[in-house]
Amino acid sequence: MKKLLALALCLILSLTCLIAFAEEDEENYETGDATLDLVRNEDEIGEKELLVVSFGTSFNDNRRLTIGGIEAAIADAIPEYSVRRAFTAQIIIDHVERRDNIHIDNVDEALTRAVNNGVKTLIVQPTHLMHGFEYDELMAALGTYADAFEQVIVGEPLLTSESDFERVADILVDITKEYNDGKTAIVYMGHGTEHESNAVYARMQDILNGKAENYYVGTVEAEPSIDDVVAAIKDKGYTRVILRPMMVVAGDHANNDMAGDEEDSWKTILTNEGYTVECILEGLGQVPEIQAIYVEHAEAAVAEAE
Repeated sequence: MKKLLALALCLILSLTCLIAFAEEDEENYETGDATLDLVRNEDEIGEKELLVVSFGTSFNDNRRLTIGGIEAAIADAIPEYSVRRAFTAQIIIDHVERRDNIHIDNVDEALTRAVNNGVKTLIVQPTHLMHGFEYDELMAALGTYADAFEQVIVGEPLLTSESDFERVADILVDITKEYNDGKTAIVYMGHGTEHESNAVYARMQDILNGKAENYYVGTVEAEPSIDDVVAAIKDKGYTRVILRPMMVVAGDHANNDMAGDEEDSWKTILTNEGYTVECILEGLGQVPEIQAIYVEHAEAAVAEAE
């Protein structure tokens, strides 16, 4: 039953993305030069590969700074492995290829490429925040290639250990410390999920509460919602709200659901509540300290393989 429910939820998410990207085919905004992004889909891998798996984004500049930034940091730290890329969101892969004529491997294509290149040791490092549906699907896909490599080791997502939560919370506070003037609420927008891993957002809120009074976490797709955030900051004396994504990338959700001008965007909702709202369109993936955590998780996986 749980597997059927997970499949249904993934189907709903895919259909939602399909609608969004169908509308985006008529996009009238510039996401940057796709040719500047290092796609990392080339052959001549060698016997050791480190495959960085991300959901993906069609926002070219942000993809280069976030996902590309994580990949580059891992490649610099672990030069003995060939770093390659795979996205789990086929709708994003198709959109980028259709719009920019640039192909990004999906997980199956990346694994097939690894097999064809004679890879023996495969390290897979997801850029996911948590062990959610995307992570479960990745593990299922890897299971079909279990006999294709001598070793397959999977690194941990960003928020796994208690130390991860504490470090990320410190980073969330540090990168917004310039806004701490006593009258500003700093709100992080997460994606949210129906998976039990959605509990990471409440956990992060608890940890932030112990570090600063004016930090709040909400989600687009689950709880806590924007309504919960509005209720939490109400009557606290705040005059300004800073919005920033608690996501690896600053893609469609950040640019539209968070910072868009539509009546249901977080910026509009909070503006209508009387706050001065500022949006920071930077994904966590472009923060060097966040990249360092992914590097450490990849290094731990490499150490396990040796």
